[in-house]
Formats: sequence, C-alpha cells, structure tokens
Amino acid sequence: MPTSTESTVIPQSIEELKAKIKRLNSKAGQMKMDLHDLAEGLPVDWEKLPEEAAKTYEIYRELDRLKKQLKSQETEQ
Repeated sequence: MPTSTESTVIPQSIEELKAKIKRLNSKAGQMKMDLHDLAEGLPVDWEKLPEEAAKTYEIYRELDRLKKQLKSQETEQ
C-alpha cells in the first residue's frame, strides 16, 4: 500500500522534476538537521526518535525515486 509520500508515476517535464527535487532537497536537509539535533539531545525526547527517523527516511526515499525518474527522462532525450 502506498505511503503518503509515494505518488503514482505521472509523466512530468524535466523542469518540473528539477523544481520538485530542489524543494524536496531543501525539506530533506532540514529534516536531517532536525534528526541530528534530536539525536544530540538524547536521552531527552528519545520517544520522538522512531517517528522522526521514519519521516526522514521516507523523504529521502522519495527524493531518490525522483532523481532516478529525472535521470531516466534525461537519458531518453
């Protein structure tokens, strides 16, 4: 069953993909820093760690999928 970050593969222009990747990269970087900050503060807020790690994992998984889609579209041209 698809997760909330997964989307069906819809043909997008290369420029649309690049813009989406740029936005997602920014969000992923912020989530990575938030996860790092949470880890540095351990054992405080240790209960939040699994949820934050899962969110960070999902955004990087989506970013990887989009980058592969972009690469595929660029090589087709």
